[in-house]
Amino acid sequence: MFTSFWRSIDRFSVQHFRCVISELQKIKVVNEHNREFVVDLLQCIVEIVTYGDRQDPLIFECFMEYQVLAEFVRILKTNENSKIEAPLLQYLSIMIQNMDNEQAIYYCFSNGYINSIISHPYKFDGGDLASYYVSFLRAISGKISKDTLCLLVKVHGDAVVSFPLYTEALRFAHHEEKMIQTAIRSLVLNICNVSDDMVYQFILTPPVSEYFSDLVHRLRDLCFCLDVILHDKGEMENQKIRNGLILQSDKIVDELYYFKDILSVGKPHLTGLVTENLLNGLVFPVLISLLVSKNNDESGLSAVTSLYIVSRLLQVVGGRSMINNVACVIFFYHFLNLNVRIRSDGNATDGHDDIKPFVKRFSEIESTICYAPELNGAESITGNYLGAHGEDFMSGFSADEICSKRRGILEFVFSEDCSLLLPSVSLLLILAESK
Repeated sequence: MFTSFWRSIDRFSVQHFRCVISELQKIKVVNEHNREFVVDLLQCIVEIVTYGDRQDPLIFECFMEYQVLAEFVRILKTNENSKIEAPLLQYLSIMIQNMDNEQAIYYCFSNGYINSIISHPYKFDGGDLASYYVSFLRAISGKISKDTLCLLVKVHGDAVVSFPLYTEALRFAHHEEKMIQTAIRSLVLNICNVSDDMVYQFILTPPVSEYFSDLVHRLRDLCFCLDVILHDKGEMENQKIRNGLILQSDKIVDELYYFKDILSVGKPHLTGLVTENLLNGLVFPVLISLLVSKNNDESGLSAVTSLYIVSRLLQVVGGRSMINNVACVIFFYHFLNLNVRIRSDGNATDGHDDIKPFVKRFSEIESTICYAPELNGAESITGNYLGAHGEDFMSGFSADEICSKRRGILEFVFSEDCSLLLPSVSLLLILAESK
């Protein structure tokens, strides 16, 4: 009898849980003096909730009854430079990651508590807080579903007007720490895989949609870095050049695989937007300038780097739409070259008059030849880049200059420079194998 009387309270019991919550509710301000005590309380709460999620449903009923998440929000707001944010986010991440009960997840995402924690004005001063915050966001994204996603967005009428989980995450999309970048990309993919039409309308509308164009700009910057290393003028040792080329190539391939992951989600409007950004922001400027200007690439990249980038993009990202567009650019150039050659042989007075009608009609040709049925009703990617810039690219070349020798991809294929011959043949082989 006395043994049972002196037995300590079970730390995973509902009774002990109520005591811990009561202690947390007594905290009016979090400062340096009580910070450690508050951290211990938060840790204890998360441990009990994690245990209760699998072993004792009464614990989570108590969690809901006392609105513990509201207490977490209050602790954040009453913080006085105690740096309580990092451990609070850490324990919340652990709790959410270990939740398997759908009812528990649904409750946590409701009532706006999670959005309040996400939108709290944190002071990211270069410490570990950013890592804990992003881990918290990623933990949430890992638990969202088509049923719970609606709890994290604000809707006005038939449109989503606020989605803190997504917009706050994008602030760290290009963070200097690779781990944070990876977490954000995982979050984006998680959201894309469960989003409905309303959420997609929000994601694919500026300024939020600029994330995808920023990815293309980042990829272009990496291409320029690769080109600089490739054409180093003896300032670096050969081994450093090799290591630099391998490192930059790996970074570029990582970016391409991320684009592939996004396109693999299979949402038509998302596929259309991302493909359009890739084509208009990278492929068309690089490939058309390459075909017209040979080594003096107007895109700023050397011919070798341009051929490598396009080849790797086709190998990694692939997709019928992307492959057909690259093939169409090559076809466009040779068709245009042939058109000028015929008019030149016929003693045409002005070869440019024949270039312009074809450029204007290229959008129609492109829509017939290039775009794959895989978009499944998505908005077609128009030839706006080619139509807008085709005349500019060709206006500086007379018929005699264009027809004087082989141009375009064939000029590289028949080049005596192996550094141009090999990548150009490789590009054609990739296109041939991708039929």
